[in-house]
Amino acid sequence: MPTPDRTSFTAIVDAGRDLLEDGGVAALTMQGVAERVGVRAPSLYKRVRDRDALIAAVASATVDDLADRLEASDGSLEDLARAYRAFAHARPEGFRLMFATAAPQEALDRAAAAILGTAAALAGEGHGLEAARLVTAWATGFLHMELAGAFRLGGDIDDAFEFGLAALRRGLVPA
Repeated sequence: MPTPDRTSFTAIVDAGRDLLEDGGVAALTMQGVAERVGVRAPSLYKRVRDRDALIAAVASATVDDLADRLEASDGSLEDLARAYRAFAHARPEGFRLMFATAAPQEALDRAAAAILGTAAALAGEGHGLEAARLVTAWATGFLHMELAGAFRLGGDIDDAFEFGLAALRRGLVPA
């Protein structure tokens, strides 16, 4: 008689995401996940090939989470950017991981779809991709600096974010 399954792939990935947020990518280990889900580490290998596969699964789930949040927005440039920012604040290590490892292309495409549509509506179909890259690069850079505590000159960071959004909107709309 086979032994019963004591955990699931979803539980493993969820535990990995929590470990990532608690201690960064160094804390994302097979042993740590096994302890979180209540099994011995060798049992994880029934569901996850190795640590690299675990990191890839966590990155994929993170991108899916971001896509869910973006899809739940009202689709405006401002709401998409605010949802992206809220995600980065809620899952800062996951946010960093998205840029440090390759998530599956289909997950990335899903996360990009909302901003691509909004950017094309603002800048015109002929410049949708370029506009989406501009918005994403600005927001990602802003968030990396914000999360790192790099804005040290004073002023209100929320106001600066909103200022940047307004400037982007003005810059994206053709004259």
